[in-house]
Amino acid sequence: MGGEGDEELSPFVESFSSFDNEDGAESNQLRKRNGTTWTAVAHIITGVIGAGVLSLAWSIAQLGWIAGPLFILVFALITIVSADLLSDCYRYSDPHLGLDQYRCSSYMEAVRLYLGEKWQYVCGVFLHQGLYGCGIAYTITAASSIRAIQRSNCYHDKGHEAACSYGDIQHMLVFGSIQIVVSQIPDFHNMTWLSVMAAVMSFIYSFIGFGLGFAKVIENGTIKGSIAGVPASNMANKLWSAFQALGDIAFAYPYTVILLEIQDTLKSPPAESQTMKKASVIAVILTTFFYLCCGCFGYAAFGNDTPGNLLSGFELFEPYWLVDFANACIVLHLVGGYQMFSQPIFAVSERWLSKNYSNSGFVKNFYCLKLPLLPLVQLNPMRICCRTAYVVSTTGIAMMFPYFNQVLGVLGAIGFWPLTIYFPLEMYFVRNKTQPWTRQWLVLRMISFVCFLVSVVGVIGSLQGLVSG
Repeated sequence: MGGEGDEELSPFVESFSSFDNEDGAESNQLRKRNGTTWTAVAHIITGVIGAGVLSLAWSIAQLGWIAGPLFILVFALITIVSADLLSDCYRYSDPHLGLDQYRCSSYMEAVRLYLGEKWQYVCGVFLHQGLYGCGIAYTITAASSIRAIQRSNCYHDKGHEAACSYGDIQHMLVFGSIQIVVSQIPDFHNMTWLSVMAAVMSFIYSFIGFGLGFAKVIENGTIKGSIAGVPASNMANKLWSAFQALGDIAFAYPYTVILLEIQDTLKSPPAESQTMKKASVIAVILTTFFYLCCGCFGYAAFGNDTPGNLLSGFELFEPYWLVDFANACIVLHLVGGYQMFSQPIFAVSERWLSKNYSNSGFVKNFYCLKLPLLPLVQLNPMRICCRTAYVVSTTGIAMMFPYFNQVLGVLGAIGFWPLTIYFPLEMYFVRNKTQPWTRQWLVLRMISFVCFLVSVVGVIGSLQGLVSG
């Protein structure tokens, strides 16, 4: 499959990356890479811990005390294996095409080089759906967190019986307005400060969520929940809820779609794949620990009444300012998380426009803007218009479908198997020339098939919840 019909490198691929000579001087002239293990960990955590962590208590509640934590661990292990396989695909070597140590700086580029142009287009559908969907989900989550702050303050001022009801539309518009400004960050290489800030925020609100759940368990004097999870009126409804919970858990580990973009920021030596594998293990272990803490203590605290968004269950909790602070941290984290999943779409669209309209001043001209107390900013009309239109579209769709758990479930389930399992495995087979029907081939195919079934049931359950919601 690898490079079918490719006798020369297409302009599309040439626009993505660069070749390395022996000392890497040519590459460094084009892009300076200073990333380390810890900057990669920050990028990963920014991409992973986000909207997904807030739904995990609900997911465990649907699956029960055994299946819930077990599936979180299984998805974590699958993510580590997938990241390990994908990180080895960063440098591409093909003597037939004259390629030596070519850097695959994006997921789609790697698919094209290893599997061919046809699969690149198939991958692009799933990849951009997943990235675009994250923008929608993060907008919904940010709005629910801002609303939770308002409700918490209202309950504190007017009493727990007050009718504190607020809409999400204005909050989504506020978040979208912020993203229009932040989206002018040029690319991943200029986002380290934002990723570090977002990663710190994610740790803070995860700690608070864990602490609030633990405090609630102590207050209750008992651990709520059961082996079977939340009961349902019939078996069909129970299956729908369980399937949706699987989709939510799948959404909680989405960073393989931006792994190669993160890896492209790393310096070498050591080899980028070595650093990336180490960063992936560290980040997934840290996030899984927080996932289990927040999910399990959330379920233990609320039992069958576990909310879809964990922190919304603490709106009546005192001290109310702690809940407000946690939700504020979520919003700040989502500002960075939104950009983490939007920058790859910006990069692809802007490369295409630059290639096809290279003589247009609208595309190629940059203008300097100097504001008081701020550094000099370079603005490009094409970037402003395209990125603003993108943010407006994600905000608009989020306003149309403000269903938190169902949206996460659909997005997680649709993208999980093709992007986390299928394409990394296929590229691994091509790269290592794995022969069909060998033991390794059969084992990996079986794992892929099981994950495919998980994706299918997750999509079915989440779509049912979205339609009925």
